[in-house]
Amino acid sequence: MGPRDFLLAEFDQEIAATRGLLVRLPEAAMAWRPHARSASLGGLADHFCHLMTWGVVILEREREELADAPPDPADPPVKSEVVERFDRLSAEVRRRLVSLVDAQCLEVWTLLRGTQAVMSLPRATAFRRFFLYHLVHHRGQLSVYLRLCDVPLPPLYGPTADEPS
Repeated sequence: MGPRDFLLAEFDQEIAATRGLLVRLPEAAMAWRPHARSASLGGLADHFCHLMTWGVVILEREREELADAPPDPADPPVKSEVVERFDRLSAEVRRRLVSLVDAQCLEVWTLLRGTQAVMSLPRATAFRRFFLYHLVHHRGQLSVYLRLCDVPLPPLYGPTADEPS
């Protein structure tokens, strides 16, 4: 197995786990937030779709300027739209990941803020750190949001109190 195959296996696992939470979003609570400075449940869920665009950027380009990134939408989205967009965009990231050759995994990818390099890493490392780990980080937040909304949690890396088997 080469670097691309390892990324693909991780990607498939993390996308499936994330989707397992998104399909449990309570439609009536999409505007709810646990704290005034926190994102809304719907805003956090929609951020997963935004993250998919970063997956594409890392796989397709040599560099990206932070100022060019589109902002997250301000309005709480509709659950079905979030799940549909997540499915469509994650399939696009997967398609591009499958077409990647191992040598491209080792090419340097740079994130810029103006003329300053925020990070400059091998593409595989950038994909893992800035995309997959970022996804996992926000999935942890989403699992807490769902718990606070009394939504049963699916297994992520093993059984949960709601689904012990």
